[in-house]
Amino acid sequence: ASRRLRRENGVPAIVYGGKAGGNDRKPTAIVLKANELNKLLEDEAFYSSIITLSVAGKDEQVVLKDLQRHPAKPMVWHADFLRVNKSTKIKATVPLHFVNEESCVGVKLGGGKITHQMTALDIICSAGDLPEFVEVDMAAVEVGTVVHLSELKLPKGVE
Repeated sequence: ASRRLRRENGVPAIVYGGKAGGNDRKPTAIVLKANELNKLLEDEAFYSSIITLSVAGKDEQVVLKDLQRHPAKPMVWHADFLRVNKSTKIKATVPLHFVNEESCVGVKLGGGKITHQMTALDIICSAGDLPEFVEVDMAAVEVGTVVHLSELKLPKGVE
């Protein structure tokens, strides 16, 4: 059935999690249009923001939890969405944005080169505080300096 969906420009997905009146909500299988999903996936913010899905005529707040892709072709095989509300504590991976690299003291005056050991960061926060990215200011970095995670300024409510 999933193969048939994929041939017809569909992507099977599931929406799970969340509570309604103290009871766990049942997982719901959905089908997304492949071309629309691929267009949304081009935006980096889609991976780390709250998304409103319309499921059976009812809007649900979700975050993209997992994405399976074809190993060789540019196709999405399956998507997992987790139901959230503003106060739901979630663990997410957000990208790091490095700013002021060209005007950095170590590059401009010291002739150094910046290398990145990490390009994303695992964080824990409530869904309402989920940032699209974490900014790393490189302006004062000199040659031989290492920027540690403990030195990053995280947004309020983010661990």
